[in-house]
Amino acid sequence: MSYRAKLFVFVLGALAVLGAFNVGYSALETISRLNAVEAERDHWQRPADIIQALNLKSGDVVVDVGCGSGYFTLKLSPEVGNDGRVIAEDIRRLPLAFLWFRAAQRREHNVRVLLGDPADPRLPSRANAVLILNTYHEFTDPRPILIHLHQSLVSGGRLVVVDREPRPVDRAATEAAHEISVDRVESELRQANFEMIRRQDRFIESDSYGESWWLIVAQKP
Repeated sequence: MSYRAKLFVFVLGALAVLGAFNVGYSALETISRLNAVEAERDHWQRPADIIQALNLKSGDVVVDVGCGSGYFTLKLSPEVGNDGRVIAEDIRRLPLAFLWFRAAQRREHNVRVLLGDPADPRLPSRANAVLILNTYHEFTDPRPILIHLHQSLVSGGRLVVVDREPRPVDRAATEAAHEISVDRVESELRQANFEMIRRQDRFIESDSYGESWWLIVAQKP
């Protein structure tokens, strides 16, 4: 190989290493920012109460629908232990990639990331509990999703839904702005043959934006 060819190969290799380093550094920087945001979120989101509502035990399979970058997925992992599984589902690839990296970094080996479809989360055939946090309002048509969730859950399995309540002014506009009424969700869950266990209309009185959140706990008969 000539000197020029060797130099060319060396430069290409150096550029590849540099690119990989930059990507890795950017990922770590993003994860650091995520950790800071999530630490602040812990102050108002009431994660311990949401986890309690799921009624998890060691060895369970729990699904985090619309998991994003894993705020709740990583909290659920120790709750089900090494013999359990956390299925982290989202329809976006980038947040799932970040979550996979974060779970590996923390050695949460019971976490499995799952790319779903807007009408089908593609869940396993058996789940003990499902969490839908700050995601239900994104469903264009919740009916097929709820059917799949109902099929996936074991008898007595819990479904916990937490979302923002629309502000009284201009309800239609606020629902379009990532909010949804608790009455509407309860009605849709009942139509999908879920039984209501508990409903808390003002589960979170005020988040960092001054908005209130509700919580519904339901189960498959």
